[in-house]
Amino acid sequence: MEYNNLTRRLLSLDVFRGITVAAMILVNNPGDWAYIYAPLKHAAWNGCTPTDLIFPFFLFIVGVSIVLAFYTAKSSISHSILLVKILKRGAILIALGLLLNLFPYFDFGHVRIPGVLQRVGIVYIVCAVLFLKTSRHTQFFLFWLILIAYYLLMVYMPVPSYGAANLDIETNLAAWIDRLIITQNHTWKQTVTWDPEGVLSTLPAIASGIFGIVIGYILKETPKYNGITALRMIYHGTTAVVLGLCFGFFFPINKSLWTSSYVLVTGGLATILFSIIYYYVDVKNHKNYLNLFLVYSKNAITVFFGSAIVAKLFTIKWINVGSNIIGIKEWLYQMLFVSFIKNPYLSSLLGAISFVIIWYGVLWLLDKKNIKISV
Repeated sequence: MEYNNLTRRLLSLDVFRGITVAAMILVNNPGDWAYIYAPLKHAAWNGCTPTDLIFPFFLFIVGVSIVLAFYTAKSSISHSILLVKILKRGAILIALGLLLNLFPYFDFGHVRIPGVLQRVGIVYIVCAVLFLKTSRHTQFFLFWLILIAYYLLMVYMPVPSYGAANLDIETNLAAWIDRLIITQNHTWKQTVTWDPEGVLSTLPAIASGIFGIVIGYILKETPKYNGITALRMIYHGTTAVVLGLCFGFFFPINKSLWTSSYVLVTGGLATILFSIIYYYVDVKNHKNYLNLFLVYSKNAITVFFGSAIVAKLFTIKWINVGSNIIGIKEWLYQMLFVSFIKNPYLSSLLGAISFVIIWYGVLWLLDKKNIKISV
């Protein structure tokens, strides 16, 4: 995506993206999935852990980036040209997500169709087109329409074959739609009968992107690098968190369902954290330490895709250890961590941190050679 001059100078957004990507690598690659500290796990169902913040933070960043990329362009460049770019970029993200799900066995009969990159691609396309073709007021109206309509559907619409509306894991409306449209052969293998990036829950995920668009307007329409801008964003973020917590009494905070309360709380927290980074990096010009995360931001999709591919390759079992056959990851983990650290939770965490550090080295080398693989 081509950004205007403001976006290139807005280091805080790049830092925020880098922190989010690094956190995503960390939680996706523990040394041992059986031993994970609670904050590094998703909530079992209702509730929200720090890990549950990562994906909506990324969609928030997508929304902010759309405004910074197209705010001026939409009035100076042909919309047909911009739409082609938007659709191309979104399609590439979706294709990469499908390729990731197919790898390494390419079992088309049981490939998972939804996924993280697929949802990012869909949210990007919808939000970018909305920004290009609708007014700010329309976007704000659609944000609330999505949240309210999703709440009404999930809480009040009867579920075919199951009866009354409910928010249980297997029998809620979103799960039923996933089984109807995606079918069980193409959902996430850990859930089987539904998908956390499923059909209906993608609707409120779009609202998470629109939330970022709303904050993007604040950045574009207030004095650049001003503390007042940070305060305005903190005000909006705090208001959203309070509204989300109140909404949670009626529609519980839930990542798998991507509930309306979850959209508000995570969008608000993303805004608050981004505001702090914005004030520290762009207003006060303190960049020394947070700049470490810029390498993750410059090749964000590359490191997400690449780390997932490597993780899958390293779990293929082909190394004989006694009577067991294990993968490279387990072999290295046993040799480098388990053999020396008695606390399995600590060794698992250190295994994840080492993966993040290794990818930092790869990305640092790419940055030094001025190599940027953008989508």
